Amino acid sequence: FFSVLLWLGDMSGRKTLQDIWPQLEAGVTQVIKRQNEGFPLEDWMKIFTLVHDHCTGGSDLPSRTHNGAHFGGEDLYFRLMAFLEDYMHELLANTESYMGTDLLIYYKQEWERFISSMGKVDRMFNYLNRHWIKRESGNSKKEVYEIYPLGLVLWRDHLFKHLRERLTSALLELIEKERNGEQIDTSLVKSVINCYVSLGLTKEKPQETSLVIYKNGFEEELLHQTEVYYTQESSQFIITNTVVDYTKKVEARLAEENRRVDQYLHHDTRPELISRCETVLIKRHQEALWQEIPQLLQDEKVEDLARMYQLLSCVPNGLAPLRNELEKHVQSEGLKAAERVIEEAEKDPKIYVEALFAVIRRYHDLVSGPFVNDSGFVAALDKACRRFINDTSVAKKVGIKGPSRTPELLARYADRLLKKSAKNPEEAEMEQTLTNVMTVFKYIEEKDVFMTFYSKSLAKRLIQGTSASEDIESNMIAKLKSACGFEYTAKLQKMFTDISVSRDLQDNFKTFVSNLSVNLGCDFSVLVLTSGSWPLTPPTTNFNIPKELTQCETQFQQYYTKQFVGRKLHWLHQQSKGELKSCGFANKSVYTFQCSTYQMGILLLFNEKSRLNYVDIRESTQLVDDVLKGTLKTLLKVRVLLCDPKLSADNPKLTEKHRFAVNPNFKSTRLKININIRPESERASDREHTIGGIDDDRRLQIQAAIVRIMKMRRELAHQSLLAEVLAQLRPRFNPKIPLIKKCIDMLIEKEYLERAPDRKDFYHYLA
Repeated sequence: FFSVLLWLGDMSGRKTLQDIWPQLEAGVTQVIKRQNEGFPLEDWMKIFTLVHDHCTGGSDLPSRTHNGAHFGGEDLYFRLMAFLEDYMHELLANTESYMGTDLLIYYKQEWERFISSMGKVDRMFNYLNRHWIKRESGNSKKEVYEIYPLGLVLWRDHLFKHLRERLTSALLELIEKERNGEQIDTSLVKSVINCYVSLGLTKEKPQETSLVIYKNGFEEELLHQTEVYYTQESSQFIITNTVVDYTKKVEARLAEENRRVDQYLHHDTRPELISRCETVLIKRHQEALWQEIPQLLQDEKVEDLARMYQLLSCVPNGLAPLRNELEKHVQSEGLKAAERVIEEAEKDPKIYVEALFAVIRRYHDLVSGPFVNDSGFVAALDKACRRFINDTSVAKKVGIKGPSRTPELLARYADRLLKKSAKNPEEAEMEQTLTNVMTVFKYIEEKDVFMTFYSKSLAKRLIQGTSASEDIESNMIAKLKSACGFEYTAKLQKMFTDISVSRDLQDNFKTFVSNLSVNLGCDFSVLVLTSGSWPLTPPTTNFNIPKELTQCETQFQQYYTKQFVGRKLHWLHQQSKGELKSCGFANKSVYTFQCSTYQMGILLLFNEKSRLNYVDIRESTQLVDDVLKGTLKTLLKVRVLLCDPKLSADNPKLTEKHRFAVNPNFKSTRLKININIRPESERASDREHTIGGIDDDRRLQIQAAIVRIMKMRRELAHQSLLAEVLAQLRPRFNPKIPLIKKCIDMLIEKEYLERAPDRKDFYHYLA
């Protein structure tokens, strides 16, 4: 619209600035000083035309040309600038009567009126902006602005600079009132602060604003006042209140300062403002906060700990004491939990494992919740759990020596879970329980101990058919494989393969026997197990199987030899079991005894003789004395057999003089009775033997690791060899340095290694 009007001006008359300025001045005065009265469109058209004609037609100054066109305007530019300067002086004089909030209110009104009117004046003098000012602003020697930025520069230089200290003081006074809990007009503060930002324009980039005025004129004072205010408040508050109340106060104050930035401060102020607050409120009082941490952990004040974490994370190294206290506290709580249940754990490992897991879960929830899974706190929790789970001092207090009890008890607990029982949990609960077992397993350092006991119990479950579910067994093995790798569970997988193959073998054997029309005389099943994969030991005694079972064993031997040429079977009678039906008791009942093969061998002898002495039984079964005496004692304990003379506390041992007979008065409330119960002394002996076997296995593993390393390196320094051995074996167990040194000496004796002639701490590979 205005561009069309531009051509309607009177081009015939040549008027000087002196002629047109009164009209221009009147228009500008109307817009700036009497804005609320409005400005008619007709007057707009006149002023716009006057500016156009003056810039393109005539001037009382020497004319200039630019690309063939005649442009004036310098005189008009400076006349307008002088008018605006006078207006600034007028406003400055008016502020003398205002102070504090009244000054801010007056300043805000005049500032908002001025920037609004300058937008209109800028449009009035648009032709001056587009031509003369545009050309002259390219001259680096002159400070020329477009009309709107010119107004801001004049406001800054002739009004704001004289009022800055009074304005800043009034703003800070209002902010302090708000910090003291009083209500203030935040829009007033925001408007004045925005003025600080808007006045930061420069000649190089007049359309952009920098924060120089805002930072130098306001922000520095604000930061200083904030530091002084909170220094005084925090010092007084922490003396008269608890540390927890102080942390709540600090949390509220930091939230207030963030909200203050959002409401009326420039967003660039936030980092430095919050940093100053954190330094004053947290860093200067962090010692007091640190001292409160142990009590918060002891009382399990989760909300207060979360707040403590958030505050201390704001200052450098503020979290280190919290991490350290968490680590010490978790370790202490774990040891206390283990100590409370260690005596009962021997009978019921579930109590022990669940007590350990309860500690892990409780503090895992703390780390994942209030401590937001901070990597440092996760590491501290892991370290603490590893310490109390692998601690041996608790077991020593109740007289149990040796390695940590956790691997063995965890394996026994897993055995109870995976064994058939009326108390087995549902599938979903079982999955969660196994996950809990793996959580404890993760922290075990002596994973080889766990595997030794676990593989023994798995072998027993598979041989005796007492697994609750093959799917659950496979799931557990998959979890172990995921945690420790394929090699760790390779033998377990092979055990399952053997069971599967044995089923097919059993079916084929039945077909074989059926085709021969042979009557075995009993139900017979057999498992063929790979010797290197199962944790089974050869029998420690000879044994003559009963003649009732000879046919079964002979027929299977023939079948297997025919099917697999070159393979050799070793019968593990100590792992075998069977059922015997018995009658002839005084109560006329028929009982079924579930018994070991050794027990079967002894009991079947009484089909031929009613009384047998010790020597007769030994010669018939060929069992060695230790095994024979142990087996006879189990039969005496369940009162299936009687002996003469009777055993007593004074005479507890069996001798060659003892005679045995079936107890005619035997009775039981059950018709099917498991008499294959091993004595407690035998179990203790087995545990000691297993622990001893673990030590032997470790020596072999250390030697194998040394040979692997030296074969690859060819030569290596002593300390480097120790480091590599530790790194290789730590996933299985923590080898002791003296044991590694002993294994090195053994390999030197075996001529796998030699010490370097010129350096005794250096080794060469020989083999």
